[in-house]
Amino acid sequence: MLLPDYEVLELLLGYGLPRRDTKKLAKDLLAEFKTVEGVLGARDAALLNITGFGPGLLTFWKVLREIWARKLASDIAPREQINSPSKVAALAAARLGPLASEEFWVILVDNKNRFLAFEQVSRGTVDQTPVYPREVLARAFTHQASGMMLVHNHPGGDPTPSSQDMDLTRRISQVATDVGIRVLDHLVVAESRYFSFQEQGLL
Repeated sequence: MLLPDYEVLELLLGYGLPRRDTKKLAKDLLAEFKTVEGVLGARDAALLNITGFGPGLLTFWKVLREIWARKLASDIAPREQINSPSKVAALAAARLGPLASEEFWVILVDNKNRFLAFEQVSRGTVDQTPVYPREVLARAFTHQASGMMLVHNHPGGDPTPSSQDMDLTRRISQVATDVGIRVLDHLVVAESRYFSFQEQGLL
């Protein structure tokens, strides 16, 4: 029998809050964030605004998020061909969506667009992160990649790329092309939403 969402959450919360009745908290979380996935991907500050969700439970929740992100990463098998922006966006959202500061990552692929690695390049502040094309290319050279997908998050909730995002994408694409590395996409994620440069015809 399939358990309703609030009971699944109630069971999870019971591990973080042993010996406490967590039914009300589970229902309050679903009322606020709509789905189990929405609760797992919610920002720290938003979770702490829910009565009964304290710092101790937040630590447990971060572990759950990490398990979720690693599970999605493991779904992309080594050398599996990457051909779906939505699949990449789900992976990126699990890793970056809940964060309160910007991070820039890169997904590296071989000449047949098969997955090689997903690595962090930089971490910044709430509205920017420093990124240097040479550091992005260094990751590609390390893995002998022939293609890459750029990924970063917008903690503010709007995945629309800024003018700085546009400029950075152009600069990285130009430098990468000069050394024979393809930039296949740049994904901007904001919680569960994303913007794909490739889907929008910008790459």
